[in-house]
Amino acid sequence: MMATHEFDLVCIGSGPAGQRAAVQAAKLGKRVAVVEKRRIIGGVCLGTGTIPSKTFREAVLSSVEHNHVSGRNPTQRISVRPTADQLLTLVEQVVRREVEVLEDQLWRNDIELMQGEASFTDPHTLVVASEAGARTITSAAILIAVGTVPTPPPGVAVDGEVVLSSDDLLQLKRLPRTMVVVGAGVIGIEYASMFATLGLEVTLIDKRTRLLDFLDWEIVEELMHQMRARHVTFRLGEAVERIEIMDGPPRHAAILLESGKRIVSDLVLFSVGRVGATDRLNLPAAGLAADERGRLKVDRQFRTAVPHIFAAGDVIGYPSLAATSAEQGRLAACQMFNVQCNPMADHFPIGIYAIPEVSMVGAPEHVLTEKKIPYETGVARYREIARGQILGDESGLVKLLFHREDRRLLGVHAIGTGATELIHIGQAVLGLNGGLDYFLNTVFNYPTLAECYKVAALNAFNKLSM
Repeated sequence: MMATHEFDLVCIGSGPAGQRAAVQAAKLGKRVAVVEKRRIIGGVCLGTGTIPSKTFREAVLSSVEHNHVSGRNPTQRISVRPTADQLLTLVEQVVRREVEVLEDQLWRNDIELMQGEASFTDPHTLVVASEAGARTITSAAILIAVGTVPTPPPGVAVDGEVVLSSDDLLQLKRLPRTMVVVGAGVIGIEYASMFATLGLEVTLIDKRTRLLDFLDWEIVEELMHQMRARHVTFRLGEAVERIEIMDGPPRHAAILLESGKRIVSDLVLFSVGRVGATDRLNLPAAGLAADERGRLKVDRQFRTAVPHIFAAGDVIGYPSLAATSAEQGRLAACQMFNVQCNPMADHFPIGIYAIPEVSMVGAPEHVLTEKKIPYETGVARYREIARGQILGDESGLVKLLFHREDRRLLGVHAIGTGATELIHIGQAVLGLNGGLDYFLNTVFNYPTLAECYKVAALNAFNKLSM
């Protein structure tokens, strides 16, 4: 790296990818800066996405339990709904504390934090514009980690009151009674399930006829079953033709579908995907171009077409998870400064923080079937596990997939209380190339949900012994 530049690394964006890359480079003794255009650091992950939405979920569950209703029982409904302010108080507290943690981490590692919007003037030079003015900086290496923004709804503006994107949802002033969610991806499913748990009438609209097709289909069916029990109406294979805003009081929306259906709702959450937030970076000045969805193409080392410019996180597309973004940022920093490192493990977990939680690691059944890999399943249901009874969750389940010939673990799929925590046991066994014998021979604490692994393994063993 050339010593003539002001910095060795500048990270554009302070989300998981930018933050982790900056810390890794600082640990190597490099001069590092992070540029963040938002008023708080942490990117979408901390500002409007991962942390706020998951904290909101916990506030919802706490609220229903305060009403003496189990959030794990989809047939029960609360009698007194909380206000939006009551639900969002916890979100504000958690975000504030996390911002303090991140700022302290950057300060302890001598990383300079610049508030402002960055844009390229040449491949090594950035202008950081803020209310205080503009500053020009140069860097030997640059990491683009700007994340994504919601795809705007067609033909109608997001007004923060009747029509919202997922980035605006946690600015709600009042809870509606009815809600339409357009787009049944991860974000749409999560919020639809949360608001349904609060007793709202929720309608979920999506062009696709099968939801979350990367998940195990049995798990998806169970998720939809539990959401229907909370009075979520699914309109699959349907597309929105237009949205009309109707004057109140209160104002509301009429959603007209291409099939001719008309749905009236207090609130519309538009959640049909996200695009890379690259439009204001002036990428051509750096010799780069984004694709039609604002995303950047990188190689296995997270290097763009310009050798000293890297990209990581949601801006490069799949898997677009906070955990994988952080690891991508760390690995990119190692590549920049020629530090030997192993590539990111193939078996990373996916967590969906709906109510109930869903998580997976490894292959689902339909993928193994397509690849003609012989497998056997082992299933444990929470109602068979003492801990499930204690928690009042009788609908959760854990499914293990084993190779029929060598009994290696191929995949783990879970739905229910603690699924996103429970999945890590399976992740470790997958990473160590373990299998059925490990689960048969190991001992788990009792009573815990981890006992599901033993019960599911015994279920698979019985099938393989036939």
